[in-house]
Amino acid sequence: MGDVPEPCPQAPLAVLSKVELRVSCKHLLDRDTLNKSDPCVLLLMQSQGQWMEVDRSEVIKSNLNPVFAKIFTVDYYFEEVQKLRFEVYDSHGQAGVGTHDDDFLGGTECTVGQIVAQKRVTKPLFLKYGKFAGKSTITIISEEISGNNGYVELAFRAKKLDDKDLFSKSDPFLEIYRIDDDRSEQLVYRTEVGPRRHRAPGHPGGSPAPLSPPVLQVVKNNLSPIWEPFKVSLNSLCSCEEKRKLRCVVWDYDSRGKHDFIGEFFTTFEEMQKAMGENKVQWDCMNPKYKIKKRNYKNSGVVVLLDLKIHRVYSFLDYIMGGCQIHFTVAIDFTASNGDPRNSCSLHYINPYQPNEYLKALVAVGEICQDYDSDKKFSALGFGARIPPKYEVSHDFAINFNPDNDECEGESSSRGAGSMAGIHPSPLAHPTGIQGVVESYQSCLPKIQLYGPTNVAPIISKVARVAADEERTKEASQYFILLILTDGVVTDMADTREAIVRASYLPMSIIIVGVGNADFTDMQILDGDDGVLRSPKGEPVLRDIVQFVPFREFKNASPTALAKCVLAEVPKQVVEYYSYKAFPPRCPRPPTPDPSLGSPQ
Repeated sequence: MGDVPEPCPQAPLAVLSKVELRVSCKHLLDRDTLNKSDPCVLLLMQSQGQWMEVDRSEVIKSNLNPVFAKIFTVDYYFEEVQKLRFEVYDSHGQAGVGTHDDDFLGGTECTVGQIVAQKRVTKPLFLKYGKFAGKSTITIISEEISGNNGYVELAFRAKKLDDKDLFSKSDPFLEIYRIDDDRSEQLVYRTEVGPRRHRAPGHPGGSPAPLSPPVLQVVKNNLSPIWEPFKVSLNSLCSCEEKRKLRCVVWDYDSRGKHDFIGEFFTTFEEMQKAMGENKVQWDCMNPKYKIKKRNYKNSGVVVLLDLKIHRVYSFLDYIMGGCQIHFTVAIDFTASNGDPRNSCSLHYINPYQPNEYLKALVAVGEICQDYDSDKKFSALGFGARIPPKYEVSHDFAINFNPDNDECEGESSSRGAGSMAGIHPSPLAHPTGIQGVVESYQSCLPKIQLYGPTNVAPIISKVARVAADEERTKEASQYFILLILTDGVVTDMADTREAIVRASYLPMSIIIVGVGNADFTDMQILDGDDGVLRSPKGEPVLRDIVQFVPFREFKNASPTALAKCVLAEVPKQVVEYYSYKAFPPRCPRPPTPDPSLGSPQ
């Protein structure tokens, strides 16, 4: 038995969010004779093929249309298929939940991806053997838990501060402290005082650049200083709680570290927000000792908030829950180096009992992406083959041979993708999506002549043109993922580099999977992990949008390992693009029924 490979060395830690799920039911079956059912919901998650209980709701007495107060919290990974099962029981005390068939009111299955992509999912409940539980339905509503959803830019100045120096004026600086629940104080920011220091340019979209280590600089000899504007995260400033108290302290700088206290004031982020727009907010800077000792003491100066700008930092789930669709396109290498598909040694050989590497890679990645595309239709292209009717070489043909619509349709809804080429059926299989691509792939092979060379720039440019049309809408409505499956190093490397640089300015990501045992060393240049990819003229990519992996590293791993590796960076790439373009998430669209969610599991 072969060794299981180590986790993908190129993939970062999974982009993890936490998602809250709220559950309600309607028209539940009535299992009680004298009263109505007392429903309780159990949440189960599939792990290594086994259903494990994650949590359960409270019991609601005598109610066939319960709205549960319990909020289920699950970890969310874009690059995994996370299967959930909701089971509803009529409870007879905690010990009895789920122990008798008579208590079972129905269950349903879905994935975390399906729920977050639609935000609100309503599904029928099923009894055993796929029988409908009457008119019973369950509704699941998802919401991302956001711990840090933006940052704020603040600009302070002071007027007529007390003079603490004998032979010159004070050298003032400002500190802001957050007062935590235990009444301890956490330093949030210390102003830059004096010569303005350089900051690195901001990340795409205006998100804050990493700040250099705190350095105390002073505005020399000035009782009415204007401090340089600064940025701080809302999480750091106030733990994202607008009413949390803040303590602001003004000091006179001393080079020996014995700074003289000028005064302080207390505020909240809620109060600070009055400074947005043309408004300004000011506070008396108070010295408590002077207030007690001096009869006519008014203040030790005034601190003014000149401007406040709130910058929201959106997450991947913000865009998905706002209705952004992930459009998936697969491009398949049909060059002669793959071998004659009729020969069992060919990489394109169709074994009825075991899918070839092309199909394994296609299904592993496509199964994730289909949850984020409402019509479940995938574009499928081929390159490097002679195609009918004239059998001329093409590097960007639709494998369904329909030049006007390259999206693949399944032949029938009763056949899942699993019924073909050794792919096991899945209860979540769709009549379109993966199945349609697999059927088109199998139908295409006998009709074409494998040829060459391995040119992928035409297909990258073709998808990029569609992505460019989407960009012109100036909305975060559709993002494109191009999966290229190839058995060798591309021969049009210069054109490919140029195409990738152009595509890095568009809403798209590219995943390249090397199939077979070729030497793919030269392909690593396309993946920006070892340095910035540049066009032949030296222009760098705007974003790192390419992920390359050889399939052989995953031959003996679970089918999900490849998807985890190549898709782990996609959420970050989506956010980087829309941040760079300053496109906010769209308003959440009304829920649209997913035909796949209405069938028995």
